[in-house]
Amino acid sequence: MEDILDAMQWPAMAVTVAAAYLVASKGRRRRHAGFWTFVLSNVLWIAWGLHAAAYAVVALQLFLGVTNVRGLWKTRATAL
Repeated sequence: MEDILDAMQWPAMAVTVAAAYLVASKGRRRRHAGFWTFVLSNVLWIAWGLHAAAYAVVALQLFLGVTNVRGLWKTRATAL
C-alpha cells in the first residue's frame, strides 16, 4: 500500500492534465466532464498529500475542489 501511495502523484498529475485539456474545450459536455475529472484529481492529490505529509498540497486541493464544484454547478444545465 505504501508503494501505491508513493506513486499516486503520477496518476494524479496525468488526471490533472487531462482535466485541464477537457475544461479548455469548446464543447459544453467536455467542459463539464473536465470539472468531474478535476474533482477526481483533487481526491488523488489529497490522498497523496496526506500520505506524504504535504499539507500545503492538501489545503490547495481543498480550495481548488471548491472551485471545481462551482464549475460543475455552472456547467450542469448546459451539459445535459
